[in-house]
Amino acid sequence: MKKILLSLAFAAASFGSAMAQNAQDAAAAAAQAISEAAQETVNTPKPKYWTNSIVLDLGVNQTQLVNWAAGGYNTITLNAGLDAKANYVKQLASWTNRLQMQYGFLYSDEKVGLLQKSTDRLYLESKFAYRTNRSDSKWSYSAAYDFRTQFTDNFDSYKKDDEGNWTGTLKSGFLSPAYMNLGFGMDWVPNEWFNVNFAPITGSLTMVRDTSLRKNYGLELSKEGLDANVGANYNTTIFKLGAQVKANLKIKINDNLGFETQLVLFSNYLKDPQNMRVNLDNKLSWQLTKFFKLGFNTWLIYDPDVLIADKSGANHTQRVQFKEFLTFNFTWTFANGK
Repeated sequence: MKKILLSLAFAAASFGSAMAQNAQDAAAAAAQAISEAAQETVNTPKPKYWTNSIVLDLGVNQTQLVNWAAGGYNTITLNAGLDAKANYVKQLASWTNRLQMQYGFLYSDEKVGLLQKSTDRLYLESKFAYRTNRSDSKWSYSAAYDFRTQFTDNFDSYKKDDEGNWTGTLKSGFLSPAYMNLGFGMDWVPNEWFNVNFAPITGSLTMVRDTSLRKNYGLELSKEGLDANVGANYNTTIFKLGAQVKANLKIKINDNLGFETQLVLFSNYLKDPQNMRVNLDNKLSWQLTKFFKLGFNTWLIYDPDVLIADKSGANHTQRVQFKEFLTFNFTWTFANGK
């Protein structure tokens, strides 16, 4: 009996020792596996907060007439455009920027030696927005800035002087005029293709560098009693405090046809707030192939401070301004997304 008990005790001790050794081996293997796993490098992509795009357009149109019974003139037009965007989004904050530049000229045998402008535009927009309380909110606090002008002088009513040189009436030029607006308010973005910016506190500055144009663009005399017919007697700038509403719509009708429009309304608290300044831009584009596009743009402006003469050059008063531009362009697009 004693031998049996000793044998059972020895067997139990051997079994316990083997189990302890197995447990130690398992723990060591697990520790080694954890250590090796911790040393493995996980390559996670860095977040991209910026999206950028550039669209370049170049268009040429030419007309050549040879013994054309109905008459006409040989003409050539060249236009170029740039539409650049740089947008930043991180959590609740966003910063959108857009620069639009267009320039074109026309040469016609009707006016030999004269190069006329067909289009001229420089438009910069920048807006910072911060969403209200949550990432899926359609409302944001916003600060928006925009700047409009043209690159070079523009004339009309061309005539030749005694020396055979072309002369015309100056209508606009670089910073003549230039419009700058800075507004604070709210941004409403219900979806990807439509948004509205409400800025009840907007400062608007109009600048006219050329003295001969200051009266026509609503600038005021620097002092009372000065001769109103002398352009140098007017201030270079005029400041307005008011409210601005800017609505943007951009839709794709199909894979190749797109439409974009922007409506801007500004009311001056300081003078005749019921007379609003209106800017309406429309852009219809048809992508024919990868590199060729047909575009149709229109611009409508009404500014109660801008005085425009009639066809005879007299009767300066407020008028609705309208321009349309139909082009066939070579288009190159560069873009990088998130």
